[in-house]
Amino acid sequence: MTVTENIKYVGIDDESVRRFESQYPTPLGMSYNSYVIIDKHIAVMDSVESTGGDRWLTDILTQTDGRNPDYLVVQHMEPDHSANISRAMHHFPEMKIVASAAAIKMLPQFFPETDFDGRTVAVKEGDTLELGEHILHFYTAPMVHWPEVIVSYEEHSRTLFSADAFGKFGSLQFADNWAGEARRYYLNIVGRYGNQVQALLKKVRGLEIERIAPLHGPVLNAPLDRYFNLYDTWSLYRPECRGVAVIYASIYGGTTEAALELADRLRNNGVEQVVTMDLTTCDMSEAVAQAFRLSHIVLASPTYDAGMFPPMHDFIHHLAIKNFRNRTVAYIENGSWAPTAARLMSQHMATMPGITEAGHTVTIKSRLNEVSRKALHELADSLTESLKAAAEA
Repeated sequence: MTVTENIKYVGIDDESVRRFESQYPTPLGMSYNSYVIIDKHIAVMDSVESTGGDRWLTDILTQTDGRNPDYLVVQHMEPDHSANISRAMHHFPEMKIVASAAAIKMLPQFFPETDFDGRTVAVKEGDTLELGEHILHFYTAPMVHWPEVIVSYEEHSRTLFSADAFGKFGSLQFADNWAGEARRYYLNIVGRYGNQVQALLKKVRGLEIERIAPLHGPVLNAPLDRYFNLYDTWSLYRPECRGVAVIYASIYGGTTEAALELADRLRNNGVEQVVTMDLTTCDMSEAVAQAFRLSHIVLASPTYDAGMFPPMHDFIHHLAIKNFRNRTVAYIENGSWAPTAARLMSQHMATMPGITEAGHTVTIKSRLNEVSRKALHELADSLTESLKAAAEA
């Protein structure tokens, strides 16, 4: 891939990886991006994951016509981007590591057998690195999504090397559906750090940027407003659109029946954005992403050992650690003799800022009956009215 005439892609696609960070499904694989800027001095932007080291080193020399790089800019020390630093230092003995002071401090942790003495250049906010015609400007981006992160703006090509920001799941051959997989990536990887993402957006939105080169996913080319606007929405914890995510877990099917009937009633009421997520079969990261995407959520759980069914308990925990907030929530509980799930779900959700309860709790005793079905339909109508009121506000 040619990013510009003098910026070349030297990353790798891994179509075999099936879980990113050992937890997030990646059925379309993953890209680990690295770039080389060719000028009077040559800078490589980040490394790649461990198994791609041989190809990465070969590609660097291919793109530079055999010239050794002068610098390896390390924007992020997470091993999927830093794994080959030691190999590169051995391969290019005159090359220096350019990174934040926090990243340089981490280097011996990951490479205890490597001598970094005299081989590092610490950069801070506002520092520059002149390569010739190309000049890198560095901006700190702590907790997007580790504390040592920097991003780099190259002024000649107007390229923002954004580290993990604006990345997505999936190898480069699956560059479409950016929003879907970027949303799942952002909310599960960086979602907790909205304030820090806002701080970074304020730094870079004033720059003249023609393209964004992230560490995962495709290079994003102008116009860039769509990408910036989505990151603004996500990091401010605002819903992308008005709609309802019906998120449920069921043991023997009674709660599933209620959740799906509620979704059907909402659709019949004219609610266009309705999604259902079965926590016993879907991936947790997708359920989290859908809860953040929509303005309203309904949580439906049976009672289990006098508490929530564990898949629902796990889901609410994931929402909490990703700073879920500013949504309207309703509850469906099921229990054959002593239903308590709604009270417990409500208690957990109430700890999150800006949570508003809508309608009323629907209680089911094993299976829907005439009384609970009526309450379920009333809940659907109440949610519909809530959505209409939000649209008119």
